[in-house]
Amino acid sequence: MFISISCVVLLGIVVFIFFRKDGLKLSHALVAMLFGFYLASTAIAPSIKAGGESLASLLGGLRF
Repeated sequence: MFISISCVVLLGIVVFIFFRKDGLKLSHALVAMLFGFYLASTAIAPSIKAGGESLASLLGGLRF
């Protein structure tokens, strides 16, 4: 649960930065939000979640 909330916050920040800096229009942000919302209810959602969790654990294991 913690990873999904972190991903949502991170992606929200990225969309906000794109909106402010790179000219992402509000309509583009809404389309991206709706795409994610509807994608979450498809059969591929568990695979996307597992991939995100794998990426998070990989990045969490990196030592600098």
